[in-house]
Amino acid sequence: MTVQPLDFELHLAELESRVSELAEKRPSEDPLLKAAREDLDKERKALYGNLTPWQRVQIARHPARPYFLDYISSCVTDFVELHGDRLFGDDKAMPAGIGRIGGHRCVIIGQQKGRDVKENVLRNFGSPHPEGYRKALRLMRLAERFDLPVVCIIDTPGAYPGVGAEERHIAEAIAVNLREMMALKARIVAVVIGEGGSGGALGIGVADRVLMMENAYYSVISPEGCAAILWKHRKHAPEAAAALKLTADNLQELGLIDGVVPEPMGGAHRDPVVTSETLTRTIASAIETLNAIPLKQLLEERYAKFRGMGVFSE
Repeated sequence: MTVQPLDFELHLAELESRVSELAEKRPSEDPLLKAAREDLDKERKALYGNLTPWQRVQIARHPARPYFLDYISSCVTDFVELHGDRLFGDDKAMPAGIGRIGGHRCVIIGQQKGRDVKENVLRNFGSPHPEGYRKALRLMRLAERFDLPVVCIIDTPGAYPGVGAEERHIAEAIAVNLREMMALKARIVAVVIGEGGSGGALGIGVADRVLMMENAYYSVISPEGCAAILWKHRKHAPEAAAALKLTADNLQELGLIDGVVPEPMGGAHRDPVVTSETLTRTIASAIETLNAIPLKQLLEERYAKFRGMGVFSE
């Protein structure tokens, strides 16, 4: 699959181009072509095996990376979208509905970005309004009523901070979700597939199993925002990304997430089919594990997990 390379991938893209040109002129068993392919494979492993936090942030934001509705098409069967929060309106940045993942009937809630200007305007660049979080809670309560697991797919730079969102109480909507999800009598799986931005991500992120894709990030603030505050300039975003400990490996080590979903070398956009298959298996396995735990015990474990976060010793 041909994708637009990121800045740090340019030298690798040039090497891939040279190997492709050589492959057109020489037979596959040619020693020179074999050596070139081996060199390319070594370069890939060297680059993607040692990614910096900032490089992972760039991959998480890649415009070709699969979004929530892409995974709905590839991972979910019998999906029926449900609309509206029954209070104000329907938020296109937070699609949600009912479908099957790996044979499990569940409520699925996610955050959707756009790939062009028109779609980004429709989806508000993946930044939900208050009605998006209230719609999500309405569907979670539906899941509770019918004993269905809840799957939350997180991919947002953050909740929308505009005047309209503030007038309709965005902070209150997120806070209510945090409170209600903590006590929701349903099994909850959350997966960060791209950007996990601050309260915008947390608003659907309280779960029994919190997972992250290998090249996603989850942070209280964006690297650019952190750099603007601490260094007074966005150019320090790479240092901020390293300091924030926002990668999947960092967060698993800190005990803030429960697992990492592997991606193809170079990112999910390099092989969306394999990524979708992996994500489907991972979510289905998490649901099966949670189904085996009595609900009362699950709620106690959920409470204990989040109460234990932020505790450290020196």
